[in-house]
Amino acid sequence: MDGTLVDSEKLWDVALYETAEWLGGKLSEEQRMTLVGSNMDDTSAYLLEVVGLPVTPEAIASTGAEIRRRTAGLFDDELPWRPGAREALTAVREAGLRSALVTSTERDLTELALNTIGRDFFDVTVCGDEVEGLNKPLPRPYLKAAELLGVDPARCVAVEDSPPGTASAVAAGCTVLVIPNDVPVEAGERRVFRDSLVGIDVPALAALLG
Repeated sequence: MDGTLVDSEKLWDVALYETAEWLGGKLSEEQRMTLVGSNMDDTSAYLLEVVGLPVTPEAIASTGAEIRRRTAGLFDDELPWRPGAREALTAVREAGLRSALVTSTERDLTELALNTIGRDFFDVTVCGDEVEGLNKPLPRPYLKAAELLGVDPARCVAVEDSPPGTASAVAAGCTVLVIPNDVPVEAGERRVFRDSLVGIDVPALAALLG
């Protein structure tokens, strides 16, 4: 979702920089880029490390709560679409293909984002707090999505923009259409790269599966 369908990574920038200051420190741009695609607990732990505070379960929980509070206000406004994303979703839906939204973002914030994106595009949604702690880059998010859709992951195309998301989808057995956004993604097996989703339709997705 973030950075793939909507350009919400810029909103996460604001929340993370402000939370680092709330913790009494500062997050550099280089450090911020390492967090693209990370889940909330990992992000919170990293911020605590950066500002030199003890990384305890309590500190992770309170830092996560602050990130959520700041992000919720930003996500409550309309989110900007990434180029071609709305058209690609529309093409998939009109063709009758089943689809899932697979995001590291937690359910509460995802629901806010779906006010902009549209819930009707997806048959199921899998969020970062719904995968038993086995978040991206582990395969569980995409495996769960395939299970809920009732399809073989090997017959699925995942669309990703980050290294953790791409690694998760590949580990699950999916073919991945990589649209890099803020950070580069390394080439590898079952990874096809494009600059944007502009022009991506059902035949283009089917062709990725061979």
